[in-house]
Amino acid sequence: MGDSLPPNPNPSSPPSLPPPPTSSPAPQSSAACGGGGIVGVRRPPIRVTSEFDSESSLFLHKLSCKLFDGLAKLKLSFQNDPKGGVGFPELGFLTKHFSVLYDLESRNALLKGSFDLADSLQVRATHDVKEQQGEVAMIAKLGDPSYKLELSSFVPSVGLPKATFHFPLGEVSVAEKKTDEGEKILSVNGIVQSRLLNGVCTAHYRDNDLNLRYCYKDDELSFIPSVTLPSNALSFALKRRFSPSDKLSYWYHFDSNDWSAVYKHNMDKDVKFKAGYDSELRLAWASVWVGGENGKAKMAPMKMKAQFMLQTPLDDIHSTVFMFRVKKRWDF
Repeated sequence: MGDSLPPNPNPSSPPSLPPPPTSSPAPQSSAACGGGGIVGVRRPPIRVTSEFDSESSLFLHKLSCKLFDGLAKLKLSFQNDPKGGVGFPELGFLTKHFSVLYDLESRNALLKGSFDLADSLQVRATHDVKEQQGEVAMIAKLGDPSYKLELSSFVPSVGLPKATFHFPLGEVSVAEKKTDEGEKILSVNGIVQSRLLNGVCTAHYRDNDLNLRYCYKDDELSFIPSVTLPSNALSFALKRRFSPSDKLSYWYHFDSNDWSAVYKHNMDKDVKFKAGYDSELRLAWASVWVGGENGKAKMAPMKMKAQFMLQTPLDDIHSTVFMFRVKKRWDF
């Protein structure tokens, strides 16, 4: 029956087996060696992202890979025009607490780092090697993690450090600045938020201007009036959701009578249509997004997102412009 063993001349002893092969084992495949690398060392995955903007006619390329099981990342970015010219090459090495960004054209490095001196005390620092300038900040948690005090100063120092107090409802900062006459004064800026009448009221104080903003929002309607003092510039925004896929937004400025409107329709989870008009620019436009508008390329179909836009100035319809942006990602 087929390849049966020959009869054993000595039934009391087991049949003899052929000797083991003496040839050396076959070499491992490149896949087992991590894509042709050293045996036992796997090549880190490489991600390549390319983006083209027709308005600037520039390509933006980014290459990145994670090292040491994700503890660090190495990335390279650069731009090039349709003629092949390369510009703004930048090499980066990033970890959780330290990063280096090196500009290959200017041969300059930007260093950033942070570390914890204690459970409630953190230090952050940045340094520009070529300019010999930087900034140092110290953040202290005041018992409750939602209360923080931050002191930051330029290096070399040019004045008093900036102090910022963070609390659950907002933050307040005090810094030294120079007036137009060269006099040094203390500048106070801050932002405070609080819930009021089923909405959120926000007060933002900056450079002697106070902006008061109230936002009411439910499942179908958002109403956002805003006033800036002392200029008394008043505006409001109105957003109306007609269905889960249809939404209209409208803005009006009382001091200039300028207004704008945007209509948005979600055709699909990954396809979005938007159209709008701006009275100040007298510009009508329409665009189609494929993939998340603010999302990453990996969230879009086939790891790509694109925007196609048509802009039409009403003063000169013949100056209609078609623009597009495409972002594509490859993983190796």
